[in-house]
Amino acid sequence: MKRIGLIGFGYIGAGIYDRIMTQLALGLEVAFVHNRTATKLTHVPTDLILTDLADFARYKADLIVEVAHPDITRQYGAAFLGQADYFILSATALADATLQAHLLETCKQHNTQLIIPHGALIGVENLVESRSRWQSVTITFRKHPNNIDFSLTTITPTQITQPTIIYDGPVRKIAQLFPRNVNTMVTCALATVGLDVCRAVLIADPSLNLAIAEVEAIGHDGAHMMTRKSVPVMGVSGNEMLDSTFYSLLQAAQVRPAGIGFV
Repeated sequence: MKRIGLIGFGYIGAGIYDRIMTQLALGLEVAFVHNRTATKLTHVPTDLILTDLADFARYKADLIVEVAHPDITRQYGAAFLGQADYFILSATALADATLQAHLLETCKQHNTQLIIPHGALIGVENLVESRSRWQSVTITFRKHPNNIDFSLTTITPTQITQPTIIYDGPVRKIAQLFPRNVNTMVTCALATVGLDVCRAVLIADPSLNLAIAEVEAIGHDGAHMMTRKSVPVMGVSGNEMLDSTFYSLLQAAQVRPAGIGFV
C-alpha cells in the first residue's frame, strides 16, 4: 500500500480522498488529511486528521499531495521532500526561482521527487520529450472575467465588457499576479523553455461560458505543435481538474488500474 498525505479538502481534495477510500483495489491508503478549515473534515476519521503540518513526518506518507495553496510549498515543501515525494497542484509556487532551486537540491539530497500534474495541459509528454527542440512556446488562456481571480490586481472584472488582454508576457510574472489561475501555464513553461522565455497570454472574455487553453510551440528545426482545449468552468478551474489530478496522482504513485494502460 502506498500511503498518501493529502493537504487541502476543497472539491479536488475531498474528491481524491473519497476515491482512495472507496477504490481499495488501487492499493492506496490515506496517511493523513490536513485542511486549514477543520470543520470540513467532519467525516474524516480523527486518527487521519493532521492538525499541525509540522508533525507530518510521524504519519509516514510515501507521497504528499498539495491541493490547497502555493504557500504550503513555500513553507513546507523542502521539509516534505526530505521525507517523501511531493505532488503539487499549486505550481505557481515554483515561479520563485530561489525556492525552486532549493526544492530541487533537496530532491537530490534525499532521492525524492517533486511531481507536477499536467492539469489542463494537453500533450505534456510530447512537450517534455522535445524540450530541447523548442525555440518559442506561447500558452493562452481565455476565460470569463468571473472565472479569473483579480484579487492581487487593481482590475475590476465587472468593467470588462469585451474580450480584453489582461496580460501578455513571461510566465514568471503572471504567476505572481494570478497565482490561483495559471498553474497550467507554469507547468507548460517548466516542461518547455522556462518561466522567463515561455509567453503567457490571459484574455478575459465576458461572452465565454467555457475556459479555453491554447498552446503553440515552435521548434528550431521547423517543428510546430498546437493544442486547444475548451471545458466548462468551476470557480477558476475547468471541471475536469478532479479527474485530471487523480489520474496524475495514480501515475505519481505508480498505480496501474486493471485494463488497457497508457504511458
